Amino acid sequence: MLAKAALVLGVWLQLAAGQEAPGRGPLPSISNSEGDILFLLDSSGSVSYYEFSKVKEFMWDLVRPFTFGPNDVQTSIIHISTTPTMEFPFDRYLSRGTVHQAIQDTQQLMGDTNTGKALSYAKEKLFSNEAGARPDVPKVLVWVTDGFSTDDISEPMQLLKDMGVTVFIVSTGRGNYLELSAAASQPAEKHLHFVDVDDLPIITKELRDAMLDVIQANRLRVVDITSSSFRLTWPQLLSQETGYYTLEYAPVGDLAAKRTTQVSGAHTSLTLSNLAPETTYEVALIPESNVHYFSPQTTRVTTLAEEISPAQVLISESRPHSFQVSWAPTPDSVASYQVLYGPLPGHSAQLLEVDGNHNSTVVENLAPNTTYLVTVTAIYRSGKEKSLSAKACTQEEGSKVRHLRFVDMGSNTLKASWDAADGKVLGYRVRCRRQSGRSSLISVSPQIHSVLLTDLASGTTNKVCVKAMYKDQPGRRLCRMVRMQPATEAPGYKHRQRA
Repeated sequence: MLAKAALVLGVWLQLAAGQEAPGRGPLPSISNSEGDILFLLDSSGSVSYYEFSKVKEFMWDLVRPFTFGPNDVQTSIIHISTTPTMEFPFDRYLSRGTVHQAIQDTQQLMGDTNTGKALSYAKEKLFSNEAGARPDVPKVLVWVTDGFSTDDISEPMQLLKDMGVTVFIVSTGRGNYLELSAAASQPAEKHLHFVDVDDLPIITKELRDAMLDVIQANRLRVVDITSSSFRLTWPQLLSQETGYYTLEYAPVGDLAAKRTTQVSGAHTSLTLSNLAPETTYEVALIPESNVHYFSPQTTRVTTLAEEISPAQVLISESRPHSFQVSWAPTPDSVASYQVLYGPLPGHSAQLLEVDGNHNSTVVENLAPNTTYLVTVTAIYRSGKEKSLSAKACTQEEGSKVRHLRFVDMGSNTLKASWDAADGKVLGYRVRCRRQSGRSSLISVSPQIHSVLLTDLASGTTNKVCVKAMYKDQPGRRLCRMVRMQPATEAPGYKHRQRA
């Protein structure tokens, strides 16, 4: 029991001391990672000796906290030159000291910058047993470049990414941004860095953390981070019958506030909630097994800043008597929303209550062609409130044209005319469905209230419809059936209103 307590205390003391110091001082060991990391090193004549040596220092700083071994991190280097060359295979150096020495001993080859050839060679070696690559671990490619290449990189780079390789690119400032952002894994802002060779240490921790997101995929991971919660996932180490997991977590610098929870061995994930926003937590997963010993796994995660809701209010799907109100974001800390709305100008207002899990509602029974003030208020579980307002306008109600009438103009032609519709009309559309012949559609400006309908065969009955057009919707149409007299009858027409 005492030994177990000492082990757990040791884990927490190590976490508490885990701040990375600037410069080249001691770094905390990173043991909960597993992956093959390949450096694509520009060893061509376009790189100066000084730049080459600074890049080697950067490579070592990037990986020196890792634990190396067949079940941890393995690394290798491929030179970009006239002919690509592997400096050493993945499984040759499996300790921190030997990896450091191997990187220091790496010599520049000079030659051409045939990056495309080197990428094709990298694809071959990243998945080959002879190069010491492992089949079931994450693959990471780190390409440090001065921005020049004498051959095409797009196709071999895409093949690498298609095979599951995560590509990080570090350009020392002279590369083409569009080309390199397309070559890097997405999103580019996480996988592509532009930096002067003397300033490479500035991006070391950020790049290492991004690599850890990949090579910790089979270990304790943190996903779905919010301002008050995050979800832990881990590989299936135990079962319901063989043990349970103890999870310990506390804010950095306040380990006295440590909380502990236990879940059965059947679990592979757990959501931790009721956390403080913008706070870094140390987390330890301790498998408790009665069959095998498993080392505790640790990680560190920072919760997001508290989301302020609503940050935006949007009005959509506006109609004469309704519109939709939407807002964002919808954080877990909000219990409900209140939607207050009323016409402008005016003093009357109505209130809608909306559950905190929803981010929209439809406001109905409104007056057409009216401006409303809409205020959305978030009611937080803590009791505080936050409001945001927006203006909304209902549409004009679609008006119906009046008094559709016809005049015989001879030669199988009628003149259709109507009275103006109400509201701000943008124009009119007249559709004639002929009993014999093709249908027609005529659009006219709002000032015109008549059209000529031609090619109406004698003795046929035709349907004529007119509707006004408004900014956001058409008006209601008015239709009449018009019968042309047979050629043997006196000239003229008959029409009847369609019910």
